[in-house]
This record gives sequence, C-alpha cells and structure tokens, in this order.
Amino acid sequence: MDSLSIVILAAGKGKRMYSSKPKVLHPIGGEPMLARVIRTARALKPARLIVVYGHGGEQVRAAIPDADLIWAEQAEQLGTGHALKMALPHLPKDGKTMVLYGDVPLTKADTLRRLSDAAGAGMAVLTDVLDDASGYGRMVRGADGKLQAIVEHKDCTPAQLAIREINTGMMALPNARLAGWLAALNNGNAQGEYYLTDVLALAVADGVSVDSASVDASWEAAGVNNKVQLAELERILQRNQAQALLEAGVTLADPARIDIRGELSHGMDVSIDVGCVFEGKVELGEQVEIGAHCVLKNVKVAAGTKIAPFSHLEDAVVGEACRIGPYARLRPGAQLAGHVHIGNFVEVKKSVIGEGSKVNHLSYVGDAEIGSKVNVGAGSVTCNYDGVNKFKTVIGDNVFVGSGTLMVAPVTLESYSTIGAGSVISRTAPAGELTVARARQVTVPGWKRPQKKTD
Repeated sequence: MDSLSIVILAAGKGKRMYSSKPKVLHPIGGEPMLARVIRTARALKPARLIVVYGHGGEQVRAAIPDADLIWAEQAEQLGTGHALKMALPHLPKDGKTMVLYGDVPLTKADTLRRLSDAAGAGMAVLTDVLDDASGYGRMVRGADGKLQAIVEHKDCTPAQLAIREINTGMMALPNARLAGWLAALNNGNAQGEYYLTDVLALAVADGVSVDSASVDASWEAAGVNNKVQLAELERILQRNQAQALLEAGVTLADPARIDIRGELSHGMDVSIDVGCVFEGKVELGEQVEIGAHCVLKNVKVAAGTKIAPFSHLEDAVVGEACRIGPYARLRPGAQLAGHVHIGNFVEVKKSVIGEGSKVNHLSYVGDAEIGSKVNVGAGSVTCNYDGVNKFKTVIGDNVFVGSGTLMVAPVTLESYSTIGAGSVISRTAPAGELTVARARQVTVPGWKRPQKKTD
C-alpha cells in the first residue's frame, strides 16, 4: 500500500465531554483514543500519516510525539470537508487517501484494508446497517444498487430517513480528484458546514467508480461524543480482549471483570481471578496464577509464579515459581530470581533478590542487593535514604535477618551472617557470625504508670 496516505481528523473540541482535555486524548484501553487510531492506521503501512488537529492542539501534539506524523492545523472547525482540505498540501497528486477519525477508536485494521481494496482506483465508503439510524448520514443508492449520495440526517427527506444503511464517515478517495472535489464543496446545509460526504455525489457526477465496504460489528464505527459513549466502548474493548484470552486458553474467573490497558502476553495454563488490571506491557509465563484485584504494570512474570490477591507490581521482573503477596508491592526496579517469597505487606523497590530468598512479612527492601537463600524477618527495613541521597544495602547468601532489624545503608551483611532480632546494623556484619546491636534492657524498680487525676 505504498500509494496510500491516511488522514486522521482530530480537531474537534468535544464539548459534551465536559473536560479541559481535548476529546481525542481521553483514554480507552489505557491510551488516548487518537493513539489507538494511529496504531491501527500504521498496520496498513501508509506512505504518510497526517493528523488534522485544532482544539487543544498543543496538548494533542505533546501527547502524541511520534516524529513521523505530519500535523495539519484546522484553526476553525468548519466541517469534515474543510478539515480534509487542511491536509491537502501534504498529500501527493497520485495514489489514494483514507480518512479516519480520532474519536472512533475501535475500527479493525482488516476492515480498513477491505475499504482500501474496495476503492481500487476510485472511491469507497465504509458503511454500517443499524436498526435505528437516527442521527447518521444515509447511504442513498439508485435502482441498480449503486451509491449515489450521502445525505446527512438533518437534510434527509422522509423517504431517506427510512434508510438503515449509514455512513461511518470513513472513506478512501483518489488523490487526483481530491483538490477539485474539496474546492466544489459548499455549506448550504442545515449545519452550515462543508461536508466531506458531499464528495460522493461529485464522484458520481464525474463518472468515478464508487463502492463500499462494511464493518463486521457496529462498535467498529462507533464514535465518542460524551463519557457515556466512552464507557460503553471501553466495556466493548475489554469484552473483546477477554474473549481473545479465553479463546487462547487463559482461565478467567469472570470475563466481565478484567481490564487490559496495554499488551498482555501469556503462556499456557495461566489463570486470572476477578478485578485484575494489566497496564503497559505484561508478560505471564506458563502456569502463572494471578489472584483477585491485582495490578500489574510493565511486568514480566516467569512460569509457575503465584501472585496472591491485592498485590501491586510495576516495572518489575519476577522469576519462576515465586510466591508474591497478598498485599505485596513490587516497585520499579524490583528483580526477583526464582523461588523467591515476597509476603504480606512487603514492599520492594529497586532491588535484586536472589534464588530462594524470603521476605515474608511487613518489611521494606529498597536499593538492596540480596543473595540466595536469605531470610529477612518480619518488620525489617533497609534504611536507604538520608533525606538527600539513596544508599545501598548488600546482603550475601544464606544470611538470616532477625525480625525488626534496621539496616542503615550503606551497609553489608556478609554471607552466612546472622542478625539478632531488633538490631540496628550500621556497620559490616561479618560472615558466619551472630551480630546483635541492641540497647541494654533495663527494668526500673518501683516505677508507677501515670494515673489520671480525679476531681
């Protein structure tokens, strides 16, 4: 499709969104609607990709920083025909141009390929058939079934209002005719706008072949004008993604209670409980089990690992056969080798934890390097921050850290050392030795607990 250009119209304000954010930047599936449309468009490998922007233009361009995009400004929103005219200087004189919309996020790439094929060297329109076509432009065909015109709802005659085949707005057009057709548009209609749809009648008048392709499902052509419609499309997207997971062999406790806001890849025999959220790029190995209400963002989890409910993992790598949670948090930079246990209310940040080590209860590990077969007792903390700088804690292999230990970084606990519970360790703990650092216990004879005064 080297001769294909794609123009995405994304200049609308979106008044009914009741938001300072431009409409096309509202998210669906964890990314702006416009970003999703751009990604779908790229699947067709167009020679050039042009975005027509208007309201909130600087926000839109900042949110979509792709260097290869061509930006065309529509300072005044005077209709879809006027919008495409803004892109005209960036289009070649030959080939064809496909028009998409930044607020129609769920169109499939295969559907757009059919639209391009239907156009050939002429024109094609993507259509749908609705039980209730209210508000949509109607596809008017002649007695021979060939397309003659698109008539907007407000301009329809009573007979045309009965037509159920509607215009989705997406079309493919021959570049050689575009400049002439766009110049011939007028705004003598109920909206006072320059309709791109009027080019169909111009194409017919010029004897240009006009064909159509249709969507597989109406949600492919559904646009977003308010938060209700955005929420409806979000549920459709999540349902479709859940269906794809089920068909690929993933066990979902409830397909209606999963959110994928990015890319989720998986091995065989993966199971996911209810209420889980996957963001960014998440990879799950074979036989991984995810408990209820977990959040995973940009995480790689190796085979056989079980993540218990209410755990939160972000920018982390988890080895095979690990046990995580419940209520565990792996922050960015956490790297776990195989067979590691991270338990209840444990937080790990920017730390490497070796094979078979355990941090099971109520502990914080930050900026640390922990060897293999280490046991970190409940309530232990790596004190890695002095208020200005971060420091590293190094724990060797087979170290036992007693409960309630504070490790004041920078500090090293050498291999096979044992730390007595309740210690504050600020110097190297030697290998193979027991190190205890506690204040002396004192009992004060005759001490009385204070009592409230009585009137």
